[in-house]
Amino acid sequence: MGGRYAKALFDLATDEKNVAAVEADLRALKKMRGESKDFRTLLASPAFSAADKGRGLQALAAKAGFSATTRKFLGLLAANGRSDILPEVIADFELMSARARGSVSAQVTSAIALTAAQVKAITSALAAALGQAPEIETLIDPSILGGLKIKVGSRLFDASVRSKLDSLKFALKRA
Repeated sequence: MGGRYAKALFDLATDEKNVAAVEADLRALKKMRGESKDFRTLLASPAFSAADKGRGLQALAAKAGFSATTRKFLGLLAANGRSDILPEVIADFELMSARARGSVSAQVTSAIALTAAQVKAITSALAAALGQAPEIETLIDPSILGGLKIKVGSRLFDASVRSKLDSLKFALKRA
């Protein structure tokens, strides 16, 4: 479902020649969602009506100074009762935007924050593997214990300690 909304937003932003502004707005929303439990609750909770969600999103968009395209889209998403799919829409929009620019986006998850040198090394390794320079987004997830998880499009490369321990656990249970 998120893909259809993202495609519609991307097409509209392309027609209005403001893809970069909309993408910046969506990245800000993504960051806000990650930092605010109240915002996540507003989006996901059935306790709030579509109208309440719409008013909340519109107030947030106005305060953040989002483009008119983004504000209208957020209103439509809320009016259709689809505020809960906003993270999907953002991810799909980012993929479409990266493809349109001729680049690929990659999400790198580590247990601790990566240094600039580590990010640079990962970027060059991915560029060699993919044949084009990726746009890297780094995430921190202490639950993976160590190693990395790299997601490029729909492909996931999981070299985390957590997955290796889970594999070992499964192998021991079978034995």
